[in-house]
Amino acid sequence: MAFWVYILQCADGRFYTGQTDDLERRVAEHQTGGYCDFTASRRPVRLMWAENCPTRIEALEAERRIKPWSRAKKQALIAGDWAALSHFARPPRERPSTSLGTNGGEMEPERPLVSSEVETRPSRKRDGSR
Repeated sequence: MAFWVYILQCADGRFYTGQTDDLERRVAEHQTGGYCDFTASRRPVRLMWAENCPTRIEALEAERRIKPWSRAKKQALIAGDWAALSHFARPPRERPSTSLGTNGGEMEPERPLVSSEVETRPSRKRDGSR
């Protein structure tokens, strides 16, 4: 049996992180407002990212790890931007400042997230296969 950890984006732009053993059913429950108070008042929701896990324990552990992440770190995960994910994994005082151009190099333009890319990208298994 497969288990899933997932991130939904609510109508107000907030993210909800959860885990389940039936991803399709759980997303439908969030859409109807019958599963969770947080998403019930923020419908419609959209599945932004999901990853399957071999055991429920691993799915719960992944949910507990991801849930407290910053919005920027979750956006990096959704986009599959591992450089940004690594950047936001560091405490703010330890991150190189790229927005002010104080590191002696050129300022890097911010790359906007394109939700259509996220929605069409198939989820990946933990071992990196599709």
